[in-house]
Amino acid sequence: MSRVESIETQVRELSEDELRAFRDWFLRYDAENWDRQFEADANAGKLDELADQALGDHSAGRSTKL
Repeated sequence: MSRVESIETQVRELSEDELRAFRDWFLRYDAENWDRQFEADANAGKLDELADQALGDHSAGRSTKL
């Protein structure tokens, strides 16, 4: 059994309160992980081309207010 399968089995055995607590923890964990990856990508310049394209589109009038 893989680690993921083991975790899946354990999650299925959680009570409703335990599942709620796990879900809350995992959502925070996942969001923090995504934020770290986004920041690392931004610092590495991986988003520069997208930002330049968006600014160019906006300057050329190809954007709308949200």
